[in-house]
Amino acid sequence: MKQRKEHCRKKSYEKVTFQQKLLVIDEIQKGQISINFASKKYSTLEQQYTGMSKKDEIKKLMERIEELDFVKEFQQDIIADMEIITGVDMSKKSLPETLAKEIELKKKMDLSMFWD
Repeated sequence: MKQRKEHCRKKSYEKVTFQQKLLVIDEIQKGQISINFASKKYSTLEQQYTGMSKKDEIKKLMERIEELDFVKEFQQDIIADMEIITGVDMSKKSLPETLAKEIELKKKMDLSMFWD
């Protein structure tokens, strides 16, 4: 019998443990540290586990946003093309109004380029 190799999704970071959070809360309650300092301390603990600076984390998130924007644009282009071909307004029926309006604009742009 063959063993199937299962793909595991690696965590990119470990969260601060519940015990560590309780210790920070305890220090606040005892007046040993301020809430502001606790916030900074907690962020430092998070950074230790992620191994990323805030700047690196922001950069990574910005890259992810850019990637998702590209995917959204691509999907909208496909929907606009399908609506033009089929004549069925799928986006108005199944998508939020803002996205449906974006697709409608894409259709108008596509059609205007076609007729020019």
